Amino acid sequence: MDPNRLILAIFEFAVLLFSLSLHEAAHAWMASKLGDPTARMLGRVTLNPVKHIDPLGTIILPAIMLIVNPNFLFGWAKPTPVTPANFKNLTRDDILTTIAGPCSNILAAIGATILLLILSHTSAIGSAVVHGLARGAMDPALRSSALFPLALLFYLTMFLNLILAAFNLLPLPPLDGSHVFRHLLPYRALRVYDSLGILSLFVIFIWGGNVISFIIRPAFLFLRGILLSF
Repeated sequence: MDPNRLILAIFEFAVLLFSLSLHEAAHAWMASKLGDPTARMLGRVTLNPVKHIDPLGTIILPAIMLIVNPNFLFGWAKPTPVTPANFKNLTRDDILTTIAGPCSNILAAIGATILLLILSHTSAIGSAVVHGLARGAMDPALRSSALFPLALLFYLTMFLNLILAAFNLLPLPPLDGSHVFRHLLPYRALRVYDSLGILSLFVIFIWGGNVISFIIRPAFLFLRGILLSF
């Protein structure tokens, strides 16, 4: 593998591990705050990826994707266990616990954007590196800059967290969005919705990528515009 591609793959995998751990830790933290100690007692309120790793979704699938399609990386972590019976207000607390995961990814994306803006104001080279990443047209000479790895790390954090947030908000079981959407359905419709199972996964894998691209494009272009404007 090309050395530059190898470095990018390592960075992507590191950011994915962090983003997935942040997502699940946010679920666990919110559930604990709302009265359910299940995940906290299992040590899931942590950014330590070891606590959240799912062998298939966190290790095997991302590794295959880096080899087969290095331009797109995705995966999932071990679901955070929640005991709804511990909530005082089942509907409200379940929704808050659910959206805590995607919200943590959105905040991470915003935080990474702010760090990129700070980096771009450190020097002319910093500005050139950040603008090059945002334009998708990096001057090869800038890759040797000491600021490039840091800027790349922040940029990947921004991009991957947008993808994770958008994907998890899709209203398809077993994604986070489905846990919110199901509270809006009448009982009969809910029974059908919860039984989608394999059909839902089929829809996700066939059309999920296009839907995610459609959802995150405005947000990505907005953040990209901010980076190029300062």
